[in-house]
Amino acid sequence: MPKFSSGLTRRGFANRTAALAALSASPTALAQSQPAPAAPVSPNDRIVMGAIGIGGRGTEDIRHFLSDPRVQIVANCDIREDRRESIKSLIDKAQGNHDCKMYSNAQDLLARPDIEAVLIATSDRWHTLMSVWAAEAGKDIFCEKPLSLTIAESYALAETVRRYGRVYQAGCQRRNVPNFELAVGLARSGKLGRLQTVYANTLAPLSRLGHNWWPAEPEPDPRVFDWDQWLGPCPWRPYNARYPNGGRGLFWDFHGGGILEWGSHTVDLCQWAADADHTQAIEYEPTPNGVNARYANGVKLVMRPDGWMNLGTCHVRFEGTNGWVETADSGRIELSENLRSEHRTVTMRGTDPSRHIQDFLNCIRSRTQPRSNAESSCNAHVTCHAAYIAWQLGRKCAWDPAKRAFVNDEQANRMRSRAYREPYRHDAICNSLG
Repeated sequence: MPKFSSGLTRRGFANRTAALAALSASPTALAQSQPAPAAPVSPNDRIVMGAIGIGGRGTEDIRHFLSDPRVQIVANCDIREDRRESIKSLIDKAQGNHDCKMYSNAQDLLARPDIEAVLIATSDRWHTLMSVWAAEAGKDIFCEKPLSLTIAESYALAETVRRYGRVYQAGCQRRNVPNFELAVGLARSGKLGRLQTVYANTLAPLSRLGHNWWPAEPEPDPRVFDWDQWLGPCPWRPYNARYPNGGRGLFWDFHGGGILEWGSHTVDLCQWAADADHTQAIEYEPTPNGVNARYANGVKLVMRPDGWMNLGTCHVRFEGTNGWVETADSGRIELSENLRSEHRTVTMRGTDPSRHIQDFLNCIRSRTQPRSNAESSCNAHVTCHAAYIAWQLGRKCAWDPAKRAFVNDEQANRMRSRAYREPYRHDAICNSLG
């Protein structure tokens, strides 16, 4: 597969990091910050994109990409014939032509040298490997969450993106939604006092995913639905129509666990607020319906499904010595009495990816890293995975970020990775833990 040089420099990365740090120091500036509007572009200066594995959430992303005049989508790939055709129709209609080419194998799409960036919206089990392939092919990447199903995958993704100098944005769009920006800004600016505890909403109940199989059914024609590619890196199992039609979330092979599902958003925001984008929590203690954790800087992280203020889905709460803030997807914000003057009215919902996509497109042209970059997303995901491992084991676990390992815990360390079947085994993933 061809390799492409990156336009990312150390100075460019440092400038982007410094700019975000400056914004974070001012909660109002952070909440009111807007990605730069798209300037008029000529057809020869458009960002040429491909789309891979577009389902429900991916279709919403596609609509936002297509609404930006900088974007031209020239290809889409799916293992399902009906989705290939429906997404092509959507793209062609929006662009006023019939130029979008269909692929059933992602490697063929990634081999195209004219494609600069890709949207990856496959199911979870494919996110890491597909992103690794895309980075190796010289593509910038917008990938729906979660970025990984294991600790090993998290590190492999971040390292590969860094090695090939790609721009990567995880689909954790709440980093670019104003009410969450305001809450994080209050925590990072010191207006809450010394930050003590950050709270992340997780799904309830936490459950152990199944390892059983459903009864075998006749496989469809691979030209219509390619079962082997649908499984991808997962262990082989016989086809059953319920897996691809809503049942995959019940099984360990296809899913990252209950904390990761929403934690890829909420724990991610907590790490941003706690100035922990560069690391992970170091202690994890299960509770009856969640996990309590602690960072090396002393900030506590509470992952729980309940006890929230009914502000919508994906709550976060940040508490300091001088006040607190809580918010969620509705855009509503609750503050301690002494911080009422910081309140802002927000109409944008937490599920809206529009500003997040603008951030990604801006960074493709500036060659800087967006807010949900591979490094920060990796560290948030490692925290989620470590918490879920502790919860499954039912005991307190200590984690060493420098060694990428649990401390003196062989059983927990075996749960950091998974086995992959050929030809989907990749050295970057299998060797990421050293």
